[in-house]
Amino acid sequence: MKKLTVAQRVGRNMRAARLQVGLSQDHFAETIGMHRAQYSAMERGEKNFTLTTLHRVAVGLGVTMAQLLRDVDN
Repeated sequence: MKKLTVAQRVGRNMRAARLQVGLSQDHFAETIGMHRAQYSAMERGEKNFTLTTLHRVAVGLGVTMAQLLRDVDN
């Protein structure tokens, strides 16, 4: 089984948190001032992003950055 990259694991955590609050990618991306395609690529683990962007996503989802980074070192 192929091991997930760090970006893919963070993306999965972002998606799970977004779904938990019941938001579509379109609505959430608009809420945090990001284009949906950019946000979607982040959730798929196809795009690297800065800590500032990770913070923006975490605040928008109402979670901590640590929650989005969980299981990254496994």
